Amino acid sequence: MQQYLLILRENPAAFEHISPAEMQAIVERYVAWGHSLAERGVMAGGIKLADEGGRHVRAVGVTDGPYAETKEVVGGFFEVLAEDYDGAVALAQECPHLDYGWIEVRRVETTP
Repeated sequence: MQQYLLILRENPAAFEHISPAEMQAIVERYVAWGHSLAERGVMAGGIKLADEGGRHVRAVGVTDGPYAETKEVVGGFFEVLAEDYDGAVALAQECPHLDYGWIEVRRVETTP
């Protein structure tokens, strides 16, 4: 099995008008999906990133960002185990995040 990152990308505006009760229901969907991955032995990890925006570091300096008006942010990621990209994509297609954004699937390079 190989490791893959499912990078959860979204437009911050997708969550602007969601009530606390709706957000709780969304969180419960993600938790249930994560438990399903764990039960199948394909969950290697995952994390939700804070909404504050973080920092961008470049050779010319550090800036705040991304900003709320940005059209795309990384909301978090899951690390999964799959035989190949097709298997990782199949897992990503089950993720509730597809209702709110899109998922970038990347294989983790492992050193021998």
